[in-house]
Amino acid sequence: MSDLLDAIRERILKCRLCRLCELGATRAVPGEGSDKAEIMFIGEGPGSAEDAQGKPFVGAAGKFLTRMLEETGLSRDDVFITNIVKHRPPENRDPLPEEIEACWPYLEEQVKALKPKLIVLLGRHAMGRFLPGLKISEVHGQAKRSKGIWSDKQVYFPVYHPASALYNPGLRQTLINDMKKIPILLKKI
Repeated sequence: MSDLLDAIRERILKCRLCRLCELGATRAVPGEGSDKAEIMFIGEGPGSAEDAQGKPFVGAAGKFLTRMLEETGLSRDDVFITNIVKHRPPENRDPLPEEIEACWPYLEEQVKALKPKLIVLLGRHAMGRFLPGLKISEVHGQAKRSKGIWSDKQVYFPVYHPASALYNPGLRQTLINDMKKIPILLKKI
């Protein structure tokens, strides 16, 4: 990882800006991947497996994400994966607005450090922060250009969260089809 991403990571690991670190989370999960990644994946928050390992998307949803990446010709080493919040919310509940706000500066710094061509928004919470007012059921699999953190023409690609396809098998093929668009989309950017 780059020195800048390492410095951000170290600050996240020591973070105590919100109460998540006091509500059962055992460690921060800063994110990981290539410091040269053209694609950044942003999810909601760490789950229990992520909290235990300190790595993003390593539980069942993460294994599904890894398989989908491989099906598109990518690997976890090619991309950068992180979450909106950096500590696990208790009982895997949705992150609260104040928790998202507390973690936001870290995510902004990660995006600025990477300058990704494409930001894949995994689920409604990530999408809601970057593309407010949209519904994931209406815009999944559609690239959206919007003013971003480091670019006035940032390309976002909202998709269902991998966990949603595990709980709702009807979404599985939809998510796979959306993910298969990523290499084609990247070539167009």
